Amino acid sequence: MKIADVKANAFAMPLTSPAFPPGPYRFINREFLVITYRTDMDALRAVVPEPLQVTEPLVKYEFIRMPDSTGFGDYTESGQVIPVTFDGVRGGYVHAMYLNDHPPIAAGRELWGFPKKLAAPKLDVEIDTLVGTLDYGKLRVAKATMGFKHRAVDPAPVLAALQAPNFLLKIIPHVDGSARICELVRYYTSSINLKGAWTGPASLELHPHALAPVADLSVLKVESALHYVTDLTLDLGEVVHDYLADA
Repeated sequence: MKIADVKANAFAMPLTSPAFPPGPYRFINREFLVITYRTDMDALRAVVPEPLQVTEPLVKYEFIRMPDSTGFGDYTESGQVIPVTFDGVRGGYVHAMYLNDHPPIAAGRELWGFPKKLAAPKLDVEIDTLVGTLDYGKLRVAKATMGFKHRAVDPAPVLAALQAPNFLLKIIPHVDGSARICELVRYYTSSINLKGAWTGPASLELHPHALAPVADLSVLKVESALHYVTDLTLDLGEVVHDYLADA
């Protein structure tokens, strides 16, 4: 293969059989269970990188079913998003994500910088209860429950949250193990079609694990729960801060 061919075809690894196709990435019937809970403010400040700012001691614990996603197939994801501000604009910092499908792990880490790790999350309905679980190996590290569609909610705040910016810390190492890329990335979702949103009574349990430390942001109080289904497009990102340029 000639150098020109390498440059023309290189967008993901491996070169001759990329782990994921080029975007954009469209999701149909993407289903969310989001438990917003109160935690320790000092614990949040210890994990959220500047120049992002934490304004309140809240975490959104998410379970997401994605049965129809461009190039990624059918998979489930679970993790934590921390409400933050950047230049005075409210958004969310994606702190941790665990999922059960290699292509979105590879694409998420390589393209945007999503903090994705392989695990076994599930989101389904057990009789009258929406249940989300996350297992890391054989160990349960998270469990959320919510009464199934107890009350419909106003769609406007849900749409506003989906349209808000999200932030990621993208780290790509050099061949010597040092950081070659260390950037704060901002991304949005677009072409949103919200199909329904509900709330109800909810609970959340997080269990300590050395390699899936979701319990480091401990649950002090469950503030609210939200279940919704939407179609959306995951847009590509933009770099808003280069940590290595500062150095």
